[in-house]
Parts: sequence; structure tokens; C-alpha cells
Amino acid sequence: MKNICIINGPNLNTLGLRQPEIYGHKTLEQINQDLKTIFAKEANLTFYQSNHEGQIIDFIQGLKADALVINPGALSHTSISIRDALAALSIPIIEVHLSNIFRREAFRHHSLVSEVSLGIICGLKHTGYELAIRALLV
Repeated sequence: MKNICIINGPNLNTLGLRQPEIYGHKTLEQINQDLKTIFAKEANLTFYQSNHEGQIIDFIQGLKADALVINPGALSHTSISIRDALAALSIPIIEVHLSNIFRREAFRHHSLVSEVSLGIICGLKHTGYELAIRALLV
């Protein structure tokens, strides 16, 4: 079984409460539990969430996994440090966004993380995580 880590950035701990019309009604804990159930026989999943850029970088630097799914939230558009930490990894990375970042404000249209990711999934709400994991299991 592959060891896959899922990292979520700032404000994703408020899923289900914050703008559900954009991000959906499921909480992060519900999403994580659903993923554990779906992939129980296929992957060992590890989950991490932080609202702090430096903590996310520290976690990435200590990562022991076969693959990574990351939703850096707004840090996608601003954090060269997270991009550089990801670039130092030698595992496949898939970037996920719950909303379609290309249908939103112009500042969200460019992601620094996409440059070091195998792929990007956006706009499919919580289903994006499942699709990312499936792609990493192929």
C-alpha cells in the first residue's frame, strides 16, 4: 500500500462553515474520514492542516510518504517558500482546490505550487481529493 499524505493550508479547517456555496458543506474532518473509508484497502493516508506557512514548510521538509496531495489554499498564490519546499521532494504531488480558481478573482488564477505539481484538480469540491488519490495510485 502506498503512503499518501494530504496537506491542507490556511482556513481549510473552517470548511463546512466558511462560504459553503464556494467550498461545499462538508467539514475537513468529514472529508478526511470519507477518504479513509474509500481508500482503506488501497492506501495509508496521513492528514495535516495548518494555518501557518512555516509549519507547513516544516511538515513538508520532514515528510515520509510515497506521494502528496496538497491544497495550500491562498498560499498557492503567494508562497515561494512552500513551492521551494515542494520542489525539493522526489515524490509525485497533486495540487487540489475545492473551488475553480480560474472562475474567481484574477489573483487566484496563478498558483506557484502548480509549477512543481504533477497535476492540478480544481472546482470539484471535496471530490478533487478522491480523484487526486486515485491518480496517485495508478
